[in-house]
Amino acid sequence: MFSGSTLAAIPELAVVLGIMVLVHEFGHFAAAKLCGVRVEAFAVGFGKRLFGFVHNGTDYRLNLLPLGGYVKMAGEMDPSGIQDAEDSTSPAVANDPGELQNHPRWQRTIIALAGPVANFILAFVLMTVFYMAHNEVMDFVAHPGVIDYVSRNSQASRTGIQTGDTVVAFDHQENPTWADVEDRAQLNFNQNTPISYLHDGHRIDTQIFVENKGRPEDFAFEKLGLIPVMQTTPIGIMSVAERPNMPAARAGLQSGDKIAAIDGHSFHSVPALLAYLQDQAGKPARLIIDRPQPDGQIKSFPVDLTPELGDAQDGTKMYQIGFHPVPPPTVVEHYPLGKAAAASWEFNKRNSLLIRDVLGRLFTHQVSVKSLSSPIGIGVQVHEAFDMPGWLPIIGTMAMISLNLGIFNLLPIPILDGGMIAFLAIESLIRRDLNQQIKERVYQVAFVCIVLFAAIVIFNDITKYLPAHLKT
Repeated sequence: MFSGSTLAAIPELAVVLGIMVLVHEFGHFAAAKLCGVRVEAFAVGFGKRLFGFVHNGTDYRLNLLPLGGYVKMAGEMDPSGIQDAEDSTSPAVANDPGELQNHPRWQRTIIALAGPVANFILAFVLMTVFYMAHNEVMDFVAHPGVIDYVSRNSQASRTGIQTGDTVVAFDHQENPTWADVEDRAQLNFNQNTPISYLHDGHRIDTQIFVENKGRPEDFAFEKLGLIPVMQTTPIGIMSVAERPNMPAARAGLQSGDKIAAIDGHSFHSVPALLAYLQDQAGKPARLIIDRPQPDGQIKSFPVDLTPELGDAQDGTKMYQIGFHPVPPPTVVEHYPLGKAAAASWEFNKRNSLLIRDVLGRLFTHQVSVKSLSSPIGIGVQVHEAFDMPGWLPIIGTMAMISLNLGIFNLLPIPILDGGMIAFLAIESLIRRDLNQQIKERVYQVAFVCIVLFAAIVIFNDITKYLPAHLKT
């Protein structure tokens, strides 16, 4: 039978998706009303009507198949392509100003766009609230620019700066924090930028070339070879990689261990440790491990291991030991409205581009359908967010779902908003409306295809999640 957590996820998912669909359909509804189009049905779900009520000529209803929702306007077929015996489908009246088809195509396009736009607005508002209430950032960014390690043959190494030095000026800003350095660096991509650092009590003024071949949001200090001290304590091991053939597992490292030194170097950030391993190019290393004992004492002992090449997050290969680190200390900031709105805009822009890339690679078979989430997978994410303390995790999760819903509905697939916009674009080019019967058949075929596609994604999620939630 299903576990309690699985059953608890059902009402949580219903609430979250219900809000997303209501916001989306309200966008269509409001735009239709503003354009003077008569709305016959405001539906959550597709197919047969389960229950609802009629108000001012609009049937507010809950349908059988919970795969989304729609707003049915006068003169428009049921968007699911499946008519119900209870539906009244009156013939279109040529001069009826309430008929959708009697409105100019630009108004119909606005009505189609209004749903996704409503989801984008919701995501923007949710993330603005999120950043105003809680913006968790690493503590070191507010600290002076103390160097933990300088990568060999990097832009930073050409300045002469060394481990333990402190950046005392960057781009003419005196005594910058690491946040200041990053902000000023983003203003000087692929330019020589003034930098001053303190070495053995002496100030050295020079320049650093701020190289960035990728997107601005992908920039990081370590790409310059300028790696900050991120914590005052040694690097902690949260867990050892599950693969038993990794060096850390073979050496017997454990959760709770701390790496006090490696080859005599004491590092205070994982990027510094990784950069050092790359510079050593897989040479054997000696680690000094601090391990807490039951009596509260710390046992220090050496461990010899050889780093191995593994997959990095960006798809490249890099030398690794094979452990998950304890994250560096973080602090919570409360952004003012203007800054929170700007952060929300960047969040939504970055994730919109990521979703676009995923969809593009899905069609080119670079990404598997198994990477997509059905209501089951979304339910797991929603339940995990609800299990976290406070409301902020669920706010962030809802923002991502709303963003995904808005983008998905803009795909040029019949039955989706993007399909309607595509039809309107075609009709604008040929300067006449397409045959309604042809459009109805296309909608019906598209509806069946979407249901089949949803079934595949749901099946993948069942095989992924169901065994973990079954109890005998």
